[in-house]
Amino acid sequence: MPEKLIENSTHAPHTLHEGATHREVTLHQDGGSGPTPPPRKRSVAGKIMLLLAIIVGVAAFISWRSSGKKTQAASAAQADAQSRRAVPVVTAAAEKRDLPIYLEGLGSVTAFNTVTVKSRVDGELTEVQFKEGQDVKKGDLLAVIDPRPFQVALSQAQAMLARDTAQLNDANLDAGRYQELVKEGVIAQQQYDTQHALAGQVQGSVQADQASIDNAKLNLAYSHITSPIDGRVGLRLVDAGNIVHASDPNGLLVITQMQPIAVIFTLPEDSLPSVNAGMRKGTLEVRALSRDDGTQLATGTLLTIDNQIDQTTGTYRLKAVFSNTDRSLWPNQFVNARLLLDVKKNAIIVPAAAVQHGTQGAFVYVVKADKTAETRSVVPGITQGTITIIDSGLTAGELVVTDGQDKLRSGTLVDARSDTRGGDQPSSPNGGAKGGGRAGNQPGGQNGAGQGGGQGGNGPGSGAQPGGQRLGGNQNGNGQGNGQGNGQGNGKNQRKNRNKNSGAN
Repeated sequence: MPEKLIENSTHAPHTLHEGATHREVTLHQDGGSGPTPPPRKRSVAGKIMLLLAIIVGVAAFISWRSSGKKTQAASAAQADAQSRRAVPVVTAAAEKRDLPIYLEGLGSVTAFNTVTVKSRVDGELTEVQFKEGQDVKKGDLLAVIDPRPFQVALSQAQAMLARDTAQLNDANLDAGRYQELVKEGVIAQQQYDTQHALAGQVQGSVQADQASIDNAKLNLAYSHITSPIDGRVGLRLVDAGNIVHASDPNGLLVITQMQPIAVIFTLPEDSLPSVNAGMRKGTLEVRALSRDDGTQLATGTLLTIDNQIDQTTGTYRLKAVFSNTDRSLWPNQFVNARLLLDVKKNAIIVPAAAVQHGTQGAFVYVVKADKTAETRSVVPGITQGTITIIDSGLTAGELVVTDGQDKLRSGTLVDARSDTRGGDQPSSPNGGAKGGGRAGNQPGGQNGAGQGGGQGGNGPGSGAQPGGQRLGGNQNGNGQGNGQGNGQGNGKNQRKNRNKNSGAN
């Protein structure tokens, strides 16, 4: 019979597991072992906990993957929506028209003749026959100096002439008698020669008397001061009653010739060959504009070029003549002179702001019919003020982006709005800029107060000053220029507001 032994594990010399309270061992007589004891309760609980942890981890991993996919989908959807949202831009239509090429320089109005009228005799100024600002003709009486002293001198000279004339006649008669007596041998030859010399001396006195008479008449004429040229009288420098002298430095008045009048201006020496070539072809037109380029004052022709270049400034001087029938030009007035050098026929022009430059060269963004932007490589030509000639790459009527290019890529959907700026900007098919004249900069840039507002129109038209554009830098600002004026400033404010709204969206 086998014996069943129950031993306390706490007293066993060999402990299998620490913390175990007891174990059962079945012994057989033949030394074999009996059936395996049942599994422990703690091992089952550990397996259950491990299984639950695995389940929780798998669930967390599945949840994380699901949330990541949703975030990526949302980002993709947002990016897709962003790409499909229209970008607000300002556009202008490319135009095909004749474009005059100007050279511009700062000049000064100079009168052809300016005369300071002075007295040529000394005396009292008794009469002033002109009014300040009066237009006078050559020979008009201006002032009278007391003529009585000169009349007295004339009378004295005439009296001396009469006396010496009588003496001359007597000397000539005596010389004739002596000549007959010499022939008859009554008197010596020396006596005749002495009488003949005496007659010559009296003849000289008569001639001196005649010169005194002429001088007295001349002084008498000088006492009546007349205008030497046609022109405009300035302010009176001396009032009636004053004693005037021929040596007075200031004179009585200044007369300036107003018609025609000249403008002397300067240009860089690099432009001299082209100007010479233009003068050989014919007469070159010159326009005089106000200092702010806002008003065209007169139109004239180039008269001549100075015979040397100023080495200190690298410029040369030119002289243009203007008829000045309306007195729009005034002596010593500063003006901007524009020399019409050439006219580009049938040129494709766009605003200079539309031309961008990248690693592949110059390009523009063209708005296609489906309201998307297309990158177009172009070959720009001459830049005149705020517009540029496109030698190749564009056709007339195509819309190009002039503002907002920094947000564009090829294929971007755009919200195109017409450029409302006036002046030099080409018109778009939906509305050109109205407004007369040029923009108000200056080279390189003079800013001035504008005299007109660029108003949007319903029809085509560039709003550019007839005859072309100026050569120089952009002249921007709120209300600068007759055409570019307030329209340009308002256009900037509109673009600024649109950019703010786009950023908020």
